Amino acid sequence: MKKVLIVTLLFVSVLTTVQAQTKAVPNTPTEKPADEDKSLIKDYFSQIMGVALSTTSNVKLFQFVYDWVGTPYRFGGNSHKGIDCSAFTKELYSKVFNLDIRRNSRDIFSMVSPVKKDELKEGDLVFFKIHTTRISHVGIYLGNNKFAHASASGVKVSSLDDEYYAHYFYRGGRVLDSFKKELEKESAADDKLEEVPMK
Repeated sequence: MKKVLIVTLLFVSVLTTVQAQTKAVPNTPTEKPADEDKSLIKDYFSQIMGVALSTTSNVKLFQFVYDWVGTPYRFGGNSHKGIDCSAFTKELYSKVFNLDIRRNSRDIFSMVSPVKKDELKEGDLVFFKIHTTRISHVGIYLGNNKFAHASASGVKVSSLDDEYYAHYFYRGGRVLDSFKKELEKESAADDKLEEVPMK
């Protein structure tokens, strides 16, 4: 009986406190402005990914990476159950930039113009030759020498300054405007085909 009395008193006490706090601030807006929400999101991603997001940063890019971090690596995989580096890059470019790029890291490299390491921009691609003379790995540059990729330990954010990645780094790349236009035309043509009613 004492326990019931104590629980009841605690409940009434908490309820009274909540009502008092609610009455003390009657005109406080409950919704945050959209700009404040975006700022909080950018601060959050900056902290968890170690990348200083600017006001022009692509929040959609960082949200996509965040949603995939921790996904296990699986050669040939293309889902949250397991994914490889080129499928992760292809999926990111499709969802974030609305571009359907090729599936293999070497084929993706044929779609880019080379970019020096110190000229990389958010969304550029980074290519590696790991234990081979051919391109064998690809990731997406985020800024501050950080990049997202599907590594052997799963999707994660790594640093180009890391001794391992610095050693195997081959080149950065930016999707060529000519490929962007071609891909956009193909996408527009596909959209028109989908709009044609079937008999």
